[in-house]
Amino acid sequence: MAIENSIAGSLLPNYTLIREYNFAVTGEVYLPIQLHLMALPGVKLEDVKYVTSHPIAIRQCIDFFDEFPHLKVVESVDTAACAKKIRDEQLTDTVAIANTLAAELYGLNIIERRIESNKKNYTRFLILQNDKTEDLTEINKSSICFQVGNHVGALSKVLNIFAEQNVNLSKIQSMPVLGKRNEYYFYVDMEWTESEKYDIAIRKALKYTVNFNIMGVYLKNDIV
Repeated sequence: MAIENSIAGSLLPNYTLIREYNFAVTGEVYLPIQLHLMALPGVKLEDVKYVTSHPIAIRQCIDFFDEFPHLKVVESVDTAACAKKIRDEQLTDTVAIANTLAAELYGLNIIERRIESNKKNYTRFLILQNDKTEDLTEINKSSICFQVGNHVGALSKVLNIFAEQNVNLSKIQSMPVLGKRNEYYFYVDMEWTESEKYDIAIRKALKYTVNFNIMGVYLKNDIV
């Protein structure tokens, strides 16, 4: 499941899905993302009125559309589905943002290549499974979720526990608790070199948090 993009940032709804459905995170993968503008054969960019894609893909290409203010952006649920719709409905006034596979599958021509704002564009995906029963032999990273009280120093106390045990917090993401004012879920990715210190930090953090959930432990992956 995609969880963050180097241009568009975190995919916040996916954090909620992982927590609510109790998926186990068992790994991570970084994939380079290349996005192209595609249309039916014969369609030229100057004839186009609409551009459609997933909101995250659109955000990754926002600089490109500064040059074409006449284009109306239409958000959709899936990049490939946008390409399919153009093919199925023979839309000559619409282009889609998607990858080369979508263009090949649905017989579209790529009229502009690599339109993402930053060419060093990648997305981090989490590898998920239905339960947490798998026993991984090599682990040095985890993704956790918790809440703390709404008072001075509550979050700082928890974060300092990990610092004291030399556990690196590589990412912190907060999201409001639905329907509860001033209450937040904190999603944290952490890395360590000594498992014993990680275990100590977790035990200590439990004393100062509520709804603490280790969503998964896995091997860190830096390969893009």
